Amino acid sequence: MENFQDVKYILDGFLFVFAGILVMWMAAGFAMLEAGLTRSKNNVVVLTKNISLFALACIMYYFVGYNFMYGEGNAFIGAGAMLSGVTSEDLGYPVMADFFFQVVFVATAASVISGSVAERMKIWPFLIFTVILSAFIYPIQGHWSWGGSELGGLMSGFSDFAGSTVVHSVGGWAALAGVLIIGARKGKYGPDGKVRPIPGSNLTLATLGTFILWMGWFGFNGGSQLALGSKEDIDAIASVIASTNMGAAAGAITAAILTQLIYKKVDLTMVLNGALAGLVSVTAGPDLGMNIAFIEGIVGGLLIVLSIPFFDKLRIDDPVGALSVHLVAGIWGTLAVGIFNPEVTVIDQLKGIVIVGAFVFIASFIIWKILDMIMGLRVDEETEVNGLDIAETGLECYPEFKRA
Repeated sequence: MENFQDVKYILDGFLFVFAGILVMWMAAGFAMLEAGLTRSKNNVVVLTKNISLFALACIMYYFVGYNFMYGEGNAFIGAGAMLSGVTSEDLGYPVMADFFFQVVFVATAASVISGSVAERMKIWPFLIFTVILSAFIYPIQGHWSWGGSELGGLMSGFSDFAGSTVVHSVGGWAALAGVLIIGARKGKYGPDGKVRPIPGSNLTLATLGTFILWMGWFGFNGGSQLALGSKEDIDAIASVIASTNMGAAAGAITAAILTQLIYKKVDLTMVLNGALAGLVSVTAGPDLGMNIAFIEGIVGGLLIVLSIPFFDKLRIDDPVGALSVHLVAGIWGTLAVGIFNPEVTVIDQLKGIVIVGAFVFIASFIIWKILDMIMGLRVDEETEVNGLDIAETGLECYPEFKRA
């Protein structure tokens, strides 16, 4: 029996570590996707933000956020030195493996924001916001669901297997608050309300980033089974990963078909975001099977094609489509669990979406506003026209191709 427990301890710990490594690799996917869908004059800032936000999220979640999310505390916020107060023997798997798997999720939420505010926000206000998100905003709402508090019963019945709401929509709500304050990029919308497309610099990079994210998502959802020490667990992990893959595939093809029907051409950027929307859509319920994942992915792809132009009509400028992918598809994926899982109600899912969304949006709006008042969020117009890279970093991403 003792040997069996040792094997289970090793396998469970390995799942956390290996899945965490896959999710960490998603940081590279976000960086490539964002760099590809923005202009080359801003790519150094994009890359600087993405590697810096990952580092900051890891530091802040270790020193502050993990304790607030998983400490006993009270219904609103956790407290106590979780990482020093809980042993691996208490958990049944290595405590630092659990921390590592959790921290890469925090960085994912922060990465969502980077793309939405790209090409006009200063580096340092963004990184300061990342510190606050990782230390307080993300862990507090996480305490209500994955941390087990259920907010005094208000979140009871809410189900989110791997984070359509807890991770992706949190990043989306925080991004929306920032975008509303910072405004659109110069020249994106004409005085008559006409939308002016601003093409990305490198669709090859954007495609690479999408494939990296697709791959990393197998760790994101598969690792959320949280155990590998039994036949039932590996069966469940295999089903979750297969369903995750199906959601992405269905989202991509749906976006391809719809753009052909609507625009008479297949739009690669929509196909990429369709795959990502399928992934986000299936994240709340990847344990529900392949057929449901197929439906969730189709709806996710449909939502992308409809919501990206919808945000443009509202003059909400999102260079990479992150609001549509992570917020809109995240809401759909969470509601889908209530629709397809007989043990969960749509009302409980909707209640969780509203509670988390209201808290994250209001808290984020206040923090963004304070940062704007103190140091300004947006670069000046000349810097935006010339590109943020030289002004913010003194570097160019492609110096050999500098125009005369």
